Amino acid sequence: MQYRTFGRTNWQISEITFGGWQLGGTWGKVDEKDSIDTLLYAFEKGINLVDTAVAYGNGQSEITIGKALKQWYGNPIYTATKVSPLDVNAGQDSGLSIKGRYPQKHVRAQVEASLQRLQLECIDLLQLHLWIEDGLDDLEWLEGLVKLVDEGKVRQLGVSLPDIRPDTGVLLAKTGLVTSQQVIYNIFEQEPAVNLFRAGEQTSTAFIARVPFDSGALTGTWTSKTFNEWDATDKRHQMYQGDRFKNTLDRVESLKAVCSNYYPELAEAALRFSLQDPAVSTVACGMRNRAEVDLNTAYSDGQQFPKQLLTDLKAHAWKHQFYF
Repeated sequence: MQYRTFGRTNWQISEITFGGWQLGGTWGKVDEKDSIDTLLYAFEKGINLVDTAVAYGNGQSEITIGKALKQWYGNPIYTATKVSPLDVNAGQDSGLSIKGRYPQKHVRAQVEASLQRLQLECIDLLQLHLWIEDGLDDLEWLEGLVKLVDEGKVRQLGVSLPDIRPDTGVLLAKTGLVTSQQVIYNIFEQEPAVNLFRAGEQTSTAFIARVPFDSGALTGTWTSKTFNEWDATDKRHQMYQGDRFKNTLDRVESLKAVCSNYYPELAEAALRFSLQDPAVSTVACGMRNRAEVDLNTAYSDGQQFPKQLLTDLKAHAWKHQFYF
């Protein structure tokens, strides 16, 4: 496992972060015992950051992670979670104002509940689950967070950017108001590397790249039958309705042809792509079992991404909104 400095902190964070969304049951049924086993195995393999949120299974992800942390006696594990905004529906981010979304009482209540579920006294990284651009004009959201830091309940502050809108974080990155930003960055969604990452480099902002496999498409394991194999409650079954699944599968097949000269599996190309930009501090991957932990950690080996492949992949950038 390779490690990178997390922005302006002195934290040495594993290149692969354990993404905890799937632990909440949103992406299909989960077994808590198996989930805890997977988390502990990930820690053994060198992963030292786990990312979750209040919204992941209404706190269930945090509960599972808390139980795993209680059973872990190795090197310290950094824990990141997120607070949800008030009165915002899934996928609703355009045209909103941040005013009134993160009032101090609301944020404090969520943090106190998260600490209990995680069985922690302090959250290493607390993130706003939705950053809204006018937050630079109205700092109401920041005042309550700073108080929590002063009280020792939170160590560092970050935000999660709205899906496929990375430029909403550019001005924030230039200010250095928060330690980190979390953003979708993968072979399809290449836009963060244009402006956001370059702005963040000026202030040593840490970036957590999420959705490296584009919700599974870039693993290269899907077939024409995959959609019908998903349970109706699985988020992917909702995301890939209509012609979305076939359109995505066609694009994936084209990518396989491009990447096959460099990597035997598309999944390897996808994860290595998300790691190749030096502005990326870590890549958050959802892992369900030990085998998936092994696959993801194997690619954190310091290998340089082929320059020609990076150039060739620019033609496959695809800005698409399937995530809500």
